Amino acid sequence: MYRRTVTVLGRCALSGKVGRTSLGPTPCCLQMLDKEAWPRPSVCTAPCRTVYASAQRCSVKETPQHSEEEVGAFTKLIEAMGFTGPLKYNKWKIKIAALRMYTCCVERINYDEFFIKCSLPDTLNSWFLVAQLHVWMCLVRMRQEGREGKYMCRYVVHSMWEDVEQRSKIMGIDAVHRKEALKAMTETFYAAIFGYDEGVLSDDCVLAAALWRNLFSRQCEDPRQLELMVEYVRKQMQFIEALDGEDLLLSGEVQWRPLLEENAQSILKVVRPTYNDAGL
Repeated sequence: MYRRTVTVLGRCALSGKVGRTSLGPTPCCLQMLDKEAWPRPSVCTAPCRTVYASAQRCSVKETPQHSEEEVGAFTKLIEAMGFTGPLKYNKWKIKIAALRMYTCCVERINYDEFFIKCSLPDTLNSWFLVAQLHVWMCLVRMRQEGREGKYMCRYVVHSMWEDVEQRSKIMGIDAVHRKEALKAMTETFYAAIFGYDEGVLSDDCVLAAALWRNLFSRQCEDPRQLELMVEYVRKQMQFIEALDGEDLLLSGEVQWRPLLEENAQSILKVVRPTYNDAGL
């Protein structure tokens, strides 16, 4: 039931509301969202790979950093007051692209495969932990696109919290427990963001520790599952960084590499999305 598509999310993303200040859930509070515990699936049997243990960043392709754009005094003033100044692209188009990007994080992921390979229970909590991992990867990519990218990040996160709240309502969770659980989720979310940021800029051991704390909730008995997820994050980040920033800002279309691949070290050819302005 918690995986049911929430159509009202589109209206929320296009509203003028400011996104909820977010952080993510502690295990005790997340139990409020789990209506029933499912038996743990079988253990992952994916082939092992060599662990990357140097202090250098593991990205094969170095993404060129965008130079700081010139911002006028008026723009600096209004942004210091909490407003958003003029952007390179229309704000409504960026909001729509942000909603589409979040939709790619929840509709184009095989959650059942993650539950089985990582031995996660089939609950709303596990769904959120997998979804926030993919949302984080999108945020990392969009933060490289200057002020427009940061503006888009706000609405990706806003869409995520609106969706989580709607799903919890569909499950019949009362308002008091829902408020407490969402507060705990926001705390865990920002803690996960910090840990994943540190991990992706460090070696595989640091990234594995971040995944163990956040995705596996400190409960992972098979190191092959951690190895599989470290490999997945590395190859996914390499792939998403190759996407064109302008296309992402205008279309929000993100493709994901599969969890299991025979040759995970290969770089897949990026298919550039087609942006159609007439459809907005």
